[in-house]
Amino acid sequence: MSSFTSAKPGATADLLAGITAAAVVLPKAMAYATVAGLPVAIGLYTAFVPMVLYALLGSSRVLSVSSTSTLAILTATQLGIVVPDGDPDRLLTVTATLTMLVGILLMLAAVLRLGFVANFISLPVLVGFKGGIGLVIILDQLPKLFGVHIHKENFFADVYHLLQALPQTSWLTLAIALVTLALLVFMEWRFPHSPAPLLGVAIGIALVWGLGLNEQGVSIVGTIPTGLPALQLPDLALVLQLLPGAAGIALMSFTETIAAGRAFVGEGEPELNPNRELVATGLANLGGAFCGSMPAGGGTSQTAVVRSVGGVSQRASVVTATMALATMLFLAPLLSWLPHATLAVVVIVYSVGLIQPGEFRKIGQIRMMEFRWAIIACLGVLIFGTLQGIVVAILASLLGLASQTAQPRVYVIGRKPGEDVLRPLSERHPDDETFTGLLILRPEGRLFFINVQHVAARIRQLIAQYQPRVVVLDMSRVTDVEYSALMMLVEGDQHARLKGGELWLAGLNPEVLENVRRCGLARQLGETRLLFNARAAIRQYQQQWSGEQGER
Repeated sequence: MSSFTSAKPGATADLLAGITAAAVVLPKAMAYATVAGLPVAIGLYTAFVPMVLYALLGSSRVLSVSSTSTLAILTATQLGIVVPDGDPDRLLTVTATLTMLVGILLMLAAVLRLGFVANFISLPVLVGFKGGIGLVIILDQLPKLFGVHIHKENFFADVYHLLQALPQTSWLTLAIALVTLALLVFMEWRFPHSPAPLLGVAIGIALVWGLGLNEQGVSIVGTIPTGLPALQLPDLALVLQLLPGAAGIALMSFTETIAAGRAFVGEGEPELNPNRELVATGLANLGGAFCGSMPAGGGTSQTAVVRSVGGVSQRASVVTATMALATMLFLAPLLSWLPHATLAVVVIVYSVGLIQPGEFRKIGQIRMMEFRWAIIACLGVLIFGTLQGIVVAILASLLGLASQTAQPRVYVIGRKPGEDVLRPLSERHPDDETFTGLLILRPEGRLFFINVQHVAARIRQLIAQYQPRVVVLDMSRVTDVEYSALMMLVEGDQHARLKGGELWLAGLNPEVLENVRRCGLARQLGETRLLFNARAAIRQYQQQWSGEQGER
């Protein structure tokens, strides 16, 4: 049972949270619709049907589901490919089909229990991807800020075209934008999570309506249909064309939903259920598709509003959806005076947070490899586009994982002086003890065909460096040994004996030990060279070569 039906206390808090969230969500939803190249009414529809369906089905108590800046720009890219001429009727049909596919793919992922796929994009790569998305969104909105039009190609070409168009700036449009920008920045600075977007929209409408600025060249939203969203039927002939883009949008919808949901799990509340989230967001998108909404997912900033005001259940989202319905029924004529420049400022202010220079810097200070992944993901979006950027981001994550997996560490183990503590040798512990003729090596992780050559080469390098009589492989940190790695161990033992040395294995877990027995290596080594742990190996070595060994 969802948190909406089970949570009874806090009804007043949920009412207040829902109203406050509506003041933030609805202007942003309309703004994100314009990012996607759709009428602002689509944003209201997305803040209505998907939000209600998720409230009934989701596992998060406070997650607010509607359009997000990331999903909006991904949708815009797909719509631009399929409807390059921007035909209004065609746009609505394609949007319905795209949103339907996103919903179906999310539900299919739930059936296949693919909730773990959200972890395929590492945090550094996600930081880079969202940074690129943020830059693309901001650049996409800047022409509306200046009241100019540019021919859009790609990020870097668009920067050049914008600079060329600046002499044609509409100063009235820019003035409205700057007033809205100053208001939003001040409100967010002094009163975080306040209904600043609503106030910005209200001032924009007041300026245009009161001064007749639309007659002086200021672009406005124009007529917004009043009433409930009409039934919108998808076009099944578009399925194959939209499927790749829908897959990327579905992945980002689920990733954002999980990230936002996990970030706002309160103390004592149950953890999110990833597969249930797939079902909930899938049905939210599927239901929204037939009501004209665009792809939806969990939003971090709007959920933060719900939590900060004291929301405790999904009743807050139902209140927000009710406010969206009231806006559609009664306020649509007033919203028709809304200037596009005001919506552009709303998008820019709430998309800047996607760009996190501090997080880039932090990643670079800790791990330069992950910093490179973040940069690659960011450039992937800017160079190849938003949807292709998802592929670049995933490839960056997988290549990063492969590079780590392919090059596991092999540590030389020493003993802390005067204590029974074994640890890797390092410059921080120069006095750790080793034993003449004995080399203890500790590989870590899974040993399999991708990394076996690297591990073997590293072991040969260390043997050449230390010239031991006995090499002990401390396998206590090895979780699995694949066939290729087993053959490497067999050959390693044969090579050691030809050189007059010995190979011992220590600390094998039950599964690894069973594989060692099955391949015949245990028989080849004999019981005396299979040790319980590295300490047992040291004791046995000292007993066998007590007259020759000495600590060094």
